[in-house]
Amino acid sequence: MNDPRFHPPAGGLVPHMGITLIDEGAGWLEAKMPIEQHHLRSGANALHAASMIALADSVCGFAAGQALPDGAKGYTTIELKSNFLGSASDGTLIGRSEADHLGRTTQVWTSTVTHQETRRKLALFRCTQMILY
Repeated sequence: MNDPRFHPPAGGLVPHMGITLIDEGAGWLEAKMPIEQHHLRSGANALHAASMIALADSVCGFAAGQALPDGAKGYTTIELKSNFLGSASDGTLIGRSEADHLGRTTQVWTSTVTHQETRRKLALFRCTQMILY
C-alpha cells in the first residue's frame, strides 16, 4: 500500500527505515518493516533497539493522527516505554498499535512488535500522545 504518510515527498525516517502500511481501522494500525543491515546493532547480528522503537512509535503516531478529536491540528509523543522480549537478524517485523485511551488532550496507545516469520513477540511499547490544537 503506497500511503503518503509512509512515503512523504521530502523523505524522512519512516521511508528510510522501510516501514510500510499493512492496514488500519478504527483505533488500530498495522505496518511492516523488513530487517536490513542498517537496523542491526554495530558489530552484532541483532536488532538495534531504536529500530524496533521507530516501528512501534510510527504505528502509534500514524494511528493517533487518524483518531484526532474534532478541532485538533496534530499530535506529538510526550512519553514512551518499551520492553524488549527478543531480537532477530533477518525477516520482517510487524508493528500493530491499538488505542487504550482517546481523550481530548491525550491519547494512550499500545504497540506490539512481532517477527512475521516466527510470530514471536519481540517488543511491547506504550506511548502517550499530546493532542495539539
